[in-house]
Amino acid sequence: MKAIGISRPERMQVLTLMDIPVPELDRGEALVRIQTVGVGIQDRWWIPSNARFPYAIGLEGAGIIESVGSGVTGFEPGDRVMFSSAQQPKGGTWAEFVAVPGACLISMPDALEFTDAVALPIAGTTALEGLRALELGRDGTVFMAGASGAIGTLAIQLATMRGYRVAASASAKNHEHMLWLGAGLAVDYRDPDWAKQVLQWMPEGVGAALAIQPATGVTSMQVVRDGGKVVTISGDQVSPERGITVEQMRHHPETLKELSRLAEDVAAGRVRVVIERAYPFEQGIEALQKTETRHAQGKVVLTMPDR
Repeated sequence: MKAIGISRPERMQVLTLMDIPVPELDRGEALVRIQTVGVGIQDRWWIPSNARFPYAIGLEGAGIIESVGSGVTGFEPGDRVMFSSAQQPKGGTWAEFVAVPGACLISMPDALEFTDAVALPIAGTTALEGLRALELGRDGTVFMAGASGAIGTLAIQLATMRGYRVAASASAKNHEHMLWLGAGLAVDYRDPDWAKQVLQWMPEGVGAALAIQPATGVTSMQVVRDGGKVVTISGDQVSPERGITVEQMRHHPETLKELSRLAEDVAAGRVRVVIERAYPFEQGIEALQKTETRHAQGKVVLTMPDR
């Protein structure tokens, strides 16, 4: 099968388009024929210590189950699924076929397109868990730092559906789009007066901030009211002040159910997945380089050629 990844361990930083064997299934795994791949900034680096080379990179995929190993329940060949599957020794999603633990599989609604589905497992999970951690009631106010990417474009919509008022930062070219998604205010993080603009919009400060991009936790504190909260997505270490609670996003057992509901909302048109660009699989390295700039508007995905 075709795959993009690392040919041998002494070339860990070099990605190559390769021909490698289709993975064999162990108990509890399903073989998925990939239709679309989600491109993430972590794809180049999240390689397990026990990886088997040549190794296909990638964490996020959507496709059709080809076969099911013993111990997998609730799924059968022909089912359409989406998933994220990290640190698998047999390889990741940048391949025509991938062996996926059954516990990672999520059924896709019939009306959900593969291109949209593959944008949900990681970004959708992160947006849902980030919003839960904010612990805001209806009519809450939130600032989202770096909100034009895959996580932020979902988080804006999910927050407004919960009744929150949202201010969001991104480069100026993305402002109109964020406002269209539901943000009440968009500011340019390069503008030295961006915090002043947020405080003019919400003079006492927002109730909470979601620091999506790295190194935005500290600066987000400027616009949070005393006693508010900052949730960091990328693990920023931030010292609390003015009674502001700071915590990192945490995983929650209910998220898988919420992600299934989010997939239904996308399929029904209630939530829009923003796709920066769908690249042909053979252009995967170019797509990853685009994602690594952290300037994509929404999600970058790869599509497999028709068979």
